[in-house]
Amino acid sequence: MYRLFVIILGSILVAVAYNLFLIPHQILSSGISGIAIMIGLITPLSTGLMNFLLNLPLLILGVMKLGKRFIFYTILSVTTLSVSLAVIPIESISNEPLLSSLFGGVLTGVGIGLIFRVSGSSGGFDIIAMLLTKKKDFPLGALISAMNGVVVFISGFIFTWDAALYTLVSIYVTGKVVDSIHTKHIKLTLTIITNKGEEMKQKLLSNLYRGITMMDGQGAYSGENRKILMTVITRYQLADVKDLINEVDAKAFVNITETQEVMGLFHRN
Repeated sequence: MYRLFVIILGSILVAVAYNLFLIPHQILSSGISGIAIMIGLITPLSTGLMNFLLNLPLLILGVMKLGKRFIFYTILSVTTLSVSLAVIPIESISNEPLLSSLFGGVLTGVGIGLIFRVSGSSGGFDIIAMLLTKKKDFPLGALISAMNGVVVFISGFIFTWDAALYTLVSIYVTGKVVDSIHTKHIKLTLTIITNKGEEMKQKLLSNLYRGITMMDGQGAYSGENRKILMTVITRYQLADVKDLINEVDAKAFVNITETQEVMGLFHRN
């Protein structure tokens, strides 16, 4: 229920950003949603309906490549966003386009970032970006921003180049906010010192798809023998790993450091 609530909340935040900040100033958002906004501005068609229809092919791709649970969350997000776009009135909160592009970008980034944090997606180019990050260690927000360059040029040709620049600001801010919330590409090294080494090893191996190195250690003051376990995880997994460690040994000493780079075999999913 928690994940469903977060996905619905994130999708509504994105819709608020579109209808109250971006659309009134002819500022496009990123990816498929940006194209849907553009069609909604230049035709009588509903932005919400176009957002849903344009996402259908990518939803099918997501089913094949990203799993049923992920695509269920994505369908929920796309549906909530499309309905919210139709329900929330299009009204300008600010008369200043630059402020609207900034705040609209921040709200969009917060909404999308929350959805990503619970392993969902808002659809569109997000699906393509997540497919790419399964293979390479690229920041998700940067990937989304890179793929949206075409939206900026389309905005310039159809509307004005001022609108295109505001669109660029919005997309850039969205990418930065997404990266600050969705931290799956950040790697952490965990050093765990415990007197329940075997139990800890089995617990982590059975619940965490990561390699673990186990060494012998001795307390300098107590002289007691301990086991030292070292593993590298993604920032996204940290909360779950903490729970696993506490279940086995609440008194375990754990040192967590951010890892700059990982070489060799490292499962990225």
